[in-house]
Amino acid sequence: MIQTQNIVKTYYSTGVATTALSNININIKSGEYVGVVGPSGSGKTSLLCLLGLVEPPTSGEILFMDINTSQKKEQQRAKLRRGNIGFIFQDPNLIDELTVYENIELPLIYLRYRRREKIKLVEDILVKLKLIHLKNKYPTQLDGEQQQRTAIARAIITNPALLLADEPTGALDSKSGDSILKILSELNEDGMTIVLATHSPQVADHVQRIIQIFDGHVINENKAIQ
Repeated sequence: MIQTQNIVKTYYSTGVATTALSNININIKSGEYVGVVGPSGSGKTSLLCLLGLVEPPTSGEILFMDINTSQKKEQQRAKLRRGNIGFIFQDPNLIDELTVYENIELPLIYLRYRRREKIKLVEDILVKLKLIHLKNKYPTQLDGEQQQRTAIARAIITNPALLLADEPTGALDSKSGDSILKILSELNEDGMTIVLATHSPQVADHVQRIIQIFDGHVINENKAIQ
């Protein structure tokens, strides 16, 4: 699905270089559920940005579905992302002026779906994530779990090959967090490849494999944190 070869990511600000990732070599297979685990500032979000083709690496190579994306321009990376990669964040990032239905439908506007197809896709996702009764509500009328369910629905409406989740339960209480993690596990059981970034060992218990990261380096790859 996605493979990195000696990737380095350096950010520059006012003449100061900060290396967020150093010589990262990982291989994520189709259908896996992988946790990227580490403390705040360890490079988890930077790694997800690279895996999601949001940014190119400073050096090294990233292969996504056998395509070397490292030298691709932003427009080319955006085309690869569209429909193939979904994103979930700690903040649901919903558009307050749009209803639940409209927020979920949004990614389909940029893809070639007929109106009837779009309606069916959205309605199916609303039922799947138990949001059908909330479809005409606005984000400010939802609780935290409902907002995150809506964000997940929006992320998977195109049935992406890869779903990236950056601390998706970080702003939720434990009960709501467990509900979201159950949804992610079910999506993985249905065949979706998921990479979840977290600092929580409890959250990491839900994944199949762990990539432990610290100060921009992979320090362990295992089925459990050592």
